[in-house]
Amino acid sequence: MPAVRQLLPAADDVDVDRAHGLAERPAPAGRPWVMLNMVASIDGATAIDGVSGGLGGEADRHVFGALRAVADVILVAAGTVRAEGYGPPRTSPARQAQRIARGQSAHPRIAIVSGSLDLAPSSPVFAEAPEPVLVLTGDQAPAGRVEALAAVADVHRVGATTVELLEALALLDRMGHRTVLCEGGPSLNGQLLDAEAVDEIDLTLSPTLVGGDALRVAVGGRARARRLALAHLWHDPVDDLLFARYVRR
Repeated sequence: MPAVRQLLPAADDVDVDRAHGLAERPAPAGRPWVMLNMVASIDGATAIDGVSGGLGGEADRHVFGALRAVADVILVAAGTVRAEGYGPPRTSPARQAQRIARGQSAHPRIAIVSGSLDLAPSSPVFAEAPEPVLVLTGDQAPAGRVEALAAVADVHRVGATTVELLEALALLDRMGHRTVLCEGGPSLNGQLLDAEAVDEIDLTLSPTLVGGDALRVAVGGRARARRLALAHLWHDPVDDLLFARYVRR
C-alpha cells in the first residue's frame, strides 16, 4: 500500500480504506448521498489530451479504489465512459469482504447517464460487469439504441427531453442505493451541482501545470458559491499529491 500521510486531522499515516469505510454519509430524504471524485492539476485541468490518468499516481489509484469500495453505485456520463475506456469495477477480495460486512453487494454497480445512448453494447463495461449496468436516459432516446442496450443493461427513462438527475437519484434511492459516487465528467458534475445534489467532493490535487483548454471539475449551470467543510486532507509524499475531502455543511 502506498504511503499516505494525513495532514488534517493530524496523524503520521492513514489507512485509506478504513477511513473512507468509517466516514459518515447520511443519505438525504428521497435520494442517496452523492460524492464527486475528481483529479485536477494546480491550474484546474481535469484531463490531459482528454483523459485524467496522467494527473494521478499510485496513491491516487488507491484512494480512487477506496472510494469506489464504499459506493453502492458509480455514476458516470457516457462521454467519460468512452474517453476513459471504462470497464467494470475491479473490487479486490479484501474490499469485497469489507463491503459485504457493511451490508453492501460485493461490487458497486455502474450507472451511465446518456441522452443519445451512443454506447457500444459489446464494450467491456457491459460485457464484463458482475451485475447489469444501469443506463439512465430520457424519453427522447432512440428506440433502436434502447432496444440494443436493454439486451445487456437495465435501461431506465428518467426525464423527458433530457436526463433529470433528481429523478434518477430518486430511482436509485427506491432501488435501495444509499451512496452514489459520481466520476464525471465535468458537465455531469455541473448538473448535479446545479440540482443541489452534491454532498461530498473528494478532490485529488496534482502538482502539475497543464494549461490548454481542459475543463474544470464542474462546468455549466448557475454560478454561485456553495460552502463546504474540509473533512480531511492527506498527502502522498511520493508523487506530492494532495487528497482533500469536503462535505456539505
